[in-house]
Amino acid sequence: MMPIVVTTDVRKNFGSVQALDGVSIQIPAGQVLCIVGPSGSGKSTLLRCINQLERIDSGAVWVDGELIGYRRVGDKLYELTDAEIARQRLTSGMVFQRFNLFQHMTALENIIEGPVTVQKRRRTQAIDEALVLLERVGLSAKRDAYPSELSGGQQQRVAIARALAMKPKLMLFDEPTSALDPELVGEVLAVMKDLARSGMTMIVVTHELGFAREVANEVVFMDRGAIVERGSPQEVLVHPKQQRTRDFIAAVLA
Repeated sequence: MMPIVVTTDVRKNFGSVQALDGVSIQIPAGQVLCIVGPSGSGKSTLLRCINQLERIDSGAVWVDGELIGYRRVGDKLYELTDAEIARQRLTSGMVFQRFNLFQHMTALENIIEGPVTVQKRRRTQAIDEALVLLERVGLSAKRDAYPSELSGGQQQRVAIARALAMKPKLMLFDEPTSALDPELVGEVLAVMKDLARSGMTMIVVTHELGFAREVANEVVFMDRGAIVERGSPQEVLVHPKQQRTRDFIAAVLA
């Protein structure tokens, strides 16, 4: 199975802080990678680099076989223009900690905005597809509701539907439940589990270890910008080899 995402020796600094220290991963199409680790370990930065919200300092990122951020002409690499980066970014859908919905738009309008404005799809087609997505995330009855009329869990489910509306090959989730009240976490995780079962390729930064054990094909534990341990959920989350991993899991479960 060909990998849809490959990063090789990716490094990223913010001033004197080394956010990513030689990170290399591969995710085959249709699989789920969960990234866990303490705050400040580089997890979110890695997602942002894959989605080109941050430019890497060195190394390389490929998504769906395409080198991210550059094009090759002969033996030389040239940085992409903003328009070319925007085109590449369409391969990935990203869901953030905060929902970032347009407050003046209904749930349905939020979902169709990208397909109509960016991808130039017919509005009627975009609406039909958005209604299917709203049903998929359990929000058919909320199509005309504004974000202020929705719970945090409902807003996050709209945000997932909005990302899916762009028909990405890869979904990136940056701690999508961390801003939710505990009783709302389950409804968002249920949608993500359904996505995983449907064969969507996913990279999920999360502290929900139970979710990672259930859906991940591979788990990566990061600390201080580097990968400390990787393997199956059983290997990393149940029988970790590294003391640093064991300490983190104990702290999360305490």
